[in-house]
Amino acid sequence: MYKGYLLDLDGTIYLGDEVIPAGKRFVERLKEKQIPHLFVTNNSTRLPQAVCDKLAKMDIHIDEKNVYTSSMATADYMDHLNRGKKVYIIGEEGLRKSIIEEHGYVWDEENPDYVVVGLDQTLDYNKLSTATLAIQKGAYFIGTNPDKNIPTHRGMLPSAGPIIAFLEVATGKKADIVGKPNKIMMDQAVEHLHLPKAEVAMVGDNYETDILAGINNDIPSILVLSGFTKKEDIPHLLKQPTHIVDSLDDWNL
Repeated sequence: MYKGYLLDLDGTIYLGDEVIPAGKRFVERLKEKQIPHLFVTNNSTRLPQAVCDKLAKMDIHIDEKNVYTSSMATADYMDHLNRGKKVYIIGEEGLRKSIIEEHGYVWDEENPDYVVVGLDQTLDYNKLSTATLAIQKGAYFIGTNPDKNIPTHRGMLPSAGPIIAFLEVATGKKADIVGKPNKIMMDQAVEHLHLPKAEVAMVGDNYETDILAGINNDIPSILVLSGFTKKEDIPHLLKQPTHIVDSLDDWNL
């Protein structure tokens, strides 16, 4: 039905460190039929190679060129804004390396041009204070993604959204959000497939990010009920996904 697919990871292909078997089979079918696809993830903590390595442990084998993270999209967006090269980051290795090592930005805690905020599992009050002061001084405030939670085998853990929200309250400034469902990341992701939006489907488990990424950007969407959004949520959704499946085994390529 579609000539290309944009795929979420957390809650769609795996939950935490456990593979979702139907997700694995779906990727295998895409590869077998040589259908263009790109893993578009709001997870800012990993570099593309780390994503590949994690999937390889689940016997899913992909190339780095098939991964586009919110960290990569954030660094691309900062280059586009061209407001300077100094940055303070709340985030993990994937975000820091994408911005500093791959795009040449310089760490600055006192007077950064940007404060970039993603998921940080070593978050503490000092980091929040440093970011707050920098934003108050005029640093451009960017959030990698709006996700409230991460679906794991333990349950729904906090993601980048709550950290960004804390700083928005502390500073009175709204962050510019890059990741799904926003246009910034989605336009760049579609470009990677070299296909019109109407011929591409966004596949994911989270209505608030994956599916709205499709709805808000004129990209057909497939909601899979394997992670964040549950079947009982469907009647209450303001706009319905293009398609809904219980499992990716139910989707015919």
